[in-house]
Parts: sequence; C-alpha cells; structure tokens
Amino acid sequence: MHLSEGLLRPEILIGGAVVSAFFTLYAFKTLKDEDIPKTAVLSALFFLASFIHVPIGPTSVHLVLGGIVGAMLGLRAFIAIFVALLLQGVLFGFGGLTTLGINLFNLATPTLIGYWLFMLPTHKRWQKDILWFLIGFIPLALSAFLLSLTLALNGDAFMDAAKIALVAHLPLMFIEGAMTLLALRFIEKVAPTLLYQKEQHVSRMAA
Repeated sequence: MHLSEGLLRPEILIGGAVVSAFFTLYAFKTLKDEDIPKTAVLSALFFLASFIHVPIGPTSVHLVLGGIVGAMLGLRAFIAIFVALLLQGVLFGFGGLTTLGINLFNLATPTLIGYWLFMLPTHKRWQKDILWFLIGFIPLALSAFLLSLTLALNGDAFMDAAKIALVAHLPLMFIEGAMTLLALRFIEKVAPTLLYQKEQHVSRMAA
C-alpha cells in the first residue's frame, strides 16, 4: 500500500505532506508521557504487519492493522504510523521520504474511523464482535480507496493501477477484520483495563 517515489505529481505530494504534517504535529503536541509506551508498541505492530509486501504495479498489498492502531490510540495513530513509515523508508526503501506525507495520509486518516467505532456503545457480545470486525475492515477499505484515488488523480496512465489496487485489497479487508476482532477479544481477555480505561477516558472528555 506504500506509494513509491518518483510516481506522483508534486501537488499530490505537497498536499499529502501538508495535511499529514498538521495532524502529526498536533498529535505530538498533545502526546502525554504515559501514552508513549502504547504508541511505541502499536507503531512496532504496524511496522511488522506491513513489512511483507506483495508488489502490484506501482503499489503493494500487505497487512496494515490500522484499525486496531486507531482504536487504541486515536489521533496518536498518526505518530505511530509516521514513525513506522519513516523507519521503513530510511532503512528498507519502502515508500520513501518524498511520499511519506501522502502515504501517511492514506494510511493514518482512516484509522480515526476505528477510534470512533471503538467508542460506540454495545450491549451484547454479537454487537461488539461485529463492531470490532468493522474496526479492521472499514479503515483498510478507506485506505485502499484513498490509495486508488491518489493513483487516479495522478493521471489517466494510472487508472488501471488504481482499479487493481482497490480490487487487490478486497480479500485483505476481511482478513484484517477477522484479525482485529481476534486481537481485541484477546486484549479484552488478558488485559481488559487497556480497553476499559480508554472508554473511561473518552467518557470524561465528552463530559
């Protein structure tokens, strides 16, 4: 899902960089000391999940797990994904530095949907399971859509690649939904305070 360097128009690169910089700087500004360990762990999770790439034209397909990153971190997902993308670009050449902004925008922005979904009230087990599945499914679907839209906006020559990128991610959406559901159920079983503390924190913010 990383867009490589040398493919996109300057205006797309600049637009993605400006928007991503705004959200990332704001997330850093509001980051608290107690949030750093969790942010670091989820950054590592994203780094590892997206480490194995299957090339498809100018892009690639890989696990993202952005939904769970967003569900656990909220806006701080921009920090976690920024650090992971930066290290991947510097150490392994995945994506690159000039495309860091647009890649961050495409991958981090949809994770906020995971955060909002996570905070929806549920009263039955099956409701929670469906919601947690969607936390994995919807952010990846939106990231795939943004990736395809980015390629399409880059010119007619990229239209076929845009269609391929979207279709290629369809099976992965279901896989990520299932993995996110299992991961959140595991966390609920072994460390429920990680989930309940988050719910209480948001409740205080809304009060």
